Amino acid sequence: MSRPAPAIGIDFGTSNSAAAFVGEDGRARPLLLEGSAIAIPTAIFFNSEDRSTHFGREAMALYLAGTEGRLMRSLKSILGSALMQEPTEIDNQLVSFEDIITLFLSELGSRAREQLGAHPGRVVIGRPIRFVDDDDKRDAQAEASLRQAAENAGLGEVSFQYEPIAAAFDFERRVTRESLVLIVDIGGGTSDFTVVRLGPERMGHPDRASDILATTGVHIGGTDYDQRLSLACAMPLLGFRHHGPQGREVPSRTFFDLSTWHLINWLQAPKSVRQVQELRSSYLDTRLHDRLMNVLVNREGHRVASEVEEAKIRSSMTNGEVSIDLSCAERGLQAALSAADMAQHLSALLDSVVACARDCVQRAGLQASDLDAIYLTGGSSALRPFQSALRAAFPGVDLVEGDLFGGVAAGLAYAAAAPSATPGKRTPQPA
Repeated sequence: MSRPAPAIGIDFGTSNSAAAFVGEDGRARPLLLEGSAIAIPTAIFFNSEDRSTHFGREAMALYLAGTEGRLMRSLKSILGSALMQEPTEIDNQLVSFEDIITLFLSELGSRAREQLGAHPGRVVIGRPIRFVDDDDKRDAQAEASLRQAAENAGLGEVSFQYEPIAAAFDFERRVTRESLVLIVDIGGGTSDFTVVRLGPERMGHPDRASDILATTGVHIGGTDYDQRLSLACAMPLLGFRHHGPQGREVPSRTFFDLSTWHLINWLQAPKSVRQVQELRSSYLDTRLHDRLMNVLVNREGHRVASEVEEAKIRSSMTNGEVSIDLSCAERGLQAALSAADMAQHLSALLDSVVACARDCVQRAGLQASDLDAIYLTGGSSALRPFQSALRAAFPGVDLVEGDLFGGVAAGLAYAAAAPSATPGKRTPQPA
């Protein structure tokens, strides 16, 4: 007798992705997607030297080691954008971004098959509350593109669930009494919130729509924090905000693109490099231009972004001052990032994210004091300045740090394994 095709949950993230399945004991278990790691960077490297394709940490390592090729990260950020309609050149061939996302999802499916013994027959994929803020048409297009990519990847029956709702259903396995919880899911590209009623007696209910009291989301996440810190700390050493001989500021578009993960590849194209070379006359201090050209000509844009991201994490963990290594631009060059500076540079973004959390609680008809807990998931929810802002907004409410990289995938796996799961449907969002 053949084994039934397994059902899995996939958390396709801006920075990292994860997947999980429900075992025979009814508990969700993560799939090991890269060695012993349950999360894999959402990255693809197209190796031009031997025409091979690599994923995750391997992709990043090959790129940073100087292997000739093209690295693509933050693929999720492209969903719903105009870039989805534009092909990109890889190894002298035009490839659509939908095909690139298909390639990544297909690899996840293959790695799932290796562990489960069969290709997934049903998959529930997480999606943010909003792929695109304030544009329902583009938001729907983003989900449609992701659905098509998943179907093209051969993942079987495809349905979606909101990521914070999936995290709520994972957290519910750990609560011992009925609770009102604000689920906070801060990923690489979006910040999503759900107020939900959870409890041991509610887990078995087939319809949980009435337990979801409100959902909100904003298109701000970890990559936006990276961009803001890069512009504040790293890009000025390459000429951002620099004034030229005529007193005019160097055009800023280059620096915004160089600080945005999914736009770096475009900036390193030969045409873009030539355009930036022509900006030399706009510099009073041409050493700054030399640094910028070193980054672009040597295709070190992703390295700079990685160094900024790593510095953000180190500063958050130590609550101290760290250095951003910019030696790829000029030997020995560094930029400083202190905890106080990070809080200041990110304050406007954090205010918007926390305001979205407050709005979610208000839409649920609750006060902050009505909450029993705030449950954190998503890698960027660990950022110290964010947690400080959240505590200030919800004084006295316990912050519970969950599985930052696997919690959403586990909740999606529970949704995929549920007998009542219907292909193409997701839990309705309350009005």
